[in-house]
Amino acid sequence: MVTFNRVILAGNLTRDPETRFLPSGDAVTSFSIAVNSKYKAKSSNEAKEEVSFFDVSVFGKTAENCAEYLSKGRPVLVEGRLRQRSWETDGVKRSKIEVVASNVQFLGGPRGASAEPSAPAAPARESQDDDIPF
Repeated sequence: MVTFNRVILAGNLTRDPETRFLPSGDAVTSFSIAVNSKYKAKSSNEAKEEVSFFDVSVFGKTAENCAEYLSKGRPVLVEGRLRQRSWETDGVKRSKIEVVASNVQFLGGPRGASAEPSAPAAPARESQDDDIPF
């Protein structure tokens, strides 16, 4: 039997990344992304939108880069696999599914940069009358 576990998501960070270090010294960075989906409701043919939230973990040098360059609201494309984690708290069994990223692409501009390049400023003029040829 062949199994396959691959996910690709594009969305925006819902919080700033958090980094911790394993005993080996490797970085682990965690963040969450929101992914919007649009569809038409069959009953009313009305446009609808739903938002899904995904927890992401990334390791090593990519984790360090994510911690340094990403922040809340930043768009990213995440490629990786799904992993289910289970634990028990106060006798209650819990689990969650998260994305373990193998690749994170930073979308949009760098932190603090405007989305659109600014137009060059027009040269200053002493007087508009100087440009009139007659």
